[in-house]
Amino acid sequence: MTSADPAITPPPRVWRFDDFVLDAGRYELRSGESVIKVEPQVFDVLTQLVSNHERFVTKEELFDSVWGGRFVGEAALTSRIKAARRALGDDGESQRYIRTVRGRGYQFVGRLRVEEPVAAPDPEPEVPRQHIAFTRAADGVRLAYAVSGDGPPLVRAANWMTHLGYDIESPVWRHWVRDMSLRHKFIRYDERGCGLSDWEVDGFTFDDWVTDLESVVEALGLERFPLLGVSQGAAVAVAYAARHPGKVSKLVLCGAYARGRAVRALTEDEKRAAALDLDLARVGWGRDDPAFRQVFAAQFLPDGTRADWAAFDQLQRRTTSPENAVHFLEEFARIDVRDLCTQVQCPTLILHSRDDHRVPMRYGEELAALIPDSRLVALSSNNHLLTGSEPAWRVFCDEVQAFLAAD
Repeated sequence: MTSADPAITPPPRVWRFDDFVLDAGRYELRSGESVIKVEPQVFDVLTQLVSNHERFVTKEELFDSVWGGRFVGEAALTSRIKAARRALGDDGESQRYIRTVRGRGYQFVGRLRVEEPVAAPDPEPEVPRQHIAFTRAADGVRLAYAVSGDGPPLVRAANWMTHLGYDIESPVWRHWVRDMSLRHKFIRYDERGCGLSDWEVDGFTFDDWVTDLESVVEALGLERFPLLGVSQGAAVAVAYAARHPGKVSKLVLCGAYARGRAVRALTEDEKRAAALDLDLARVGWGRDDPAFRQVFAAQFLPDGTRADWAAFDQLQRRTTSPENAVHFLEEFARIDVRDLCTQVQCPTLILHSRDDHRVPMRYGEELAALIPDSRLVALSSNNHLLTGSEPAWRVFCDEVQAFLAAD
């Protein structure tokens, strides 16, 4: 290969040992038919050890490959090694799979069977072109909205952390835009204080968010349409559907809740957890160190890869200011649309990750009990925001398409 030749990345490898499969292509550790849940850094540590099984891997190599050379304490590496051992049913005494080389590093000592690399998967379909335009809310705030795809309209109520100019590239939202635009004219917008909409605003209330949705619908001249709400955007969608029953034909809610964290916090632990959200935003949002923001990534995408977490961190920094992040979280915590839920008149599909770390499943169940003509689908995921690579995303898309296509 000459210096002008492009570098060729080899396909990811799959390693087998005993009943375990370490699949670098799928970013999975499996035992038999079951996927073993491990954090991204634990998976990366294990991959480094297994791929270099013929020798021990120094601590410095692990710091460089897993943490990108960023300074972390030795305790961080020790905890990831313990977690990797725990995932394999190993421990520091037996060391059946991971041997400690005292003072130097670690070596994988299991008996490996290496499979031939699989061919790289087909590239993802391209995200459709979008048209971005602007309108004014009732109080004069400039709102950015985007239209992509063809077909009957599908409107998504705005939710936290979007950026119309960036979402079509970001792994966090790209698959949402792509797949929702396949059969519909998909309409989405950045809420006030976020993305391409005005950041410096006076009004920052729940009613402002509902009014913003009204403004976008009016600007597009929409008569009747299905409405999608994700996370806190679902509460906005519920309020809009209750206030405009003639406008909303069907309602789709994902990762939704009727009560914000402050409203539903009953125990002292729940109240402390709600307050911690605000403290993390106040202290850490604007810092270059991503450690504070990664707390949010771990809650929203606990099963995400290291690349997913990095994309989520980048999304946080791009979409809003530290001051607005605090305003958003304060208002989210006060949301309470329980009374409005009972006024929704259209058929409603509620999808919720069974082990959602950010909004537990019981709050999706509460919505289903409150909204009269609703159906709840439990998704096999831990993620609050579904990733494009997990099986639950395909289930979500199929359920939404079948629901919207039905008479």
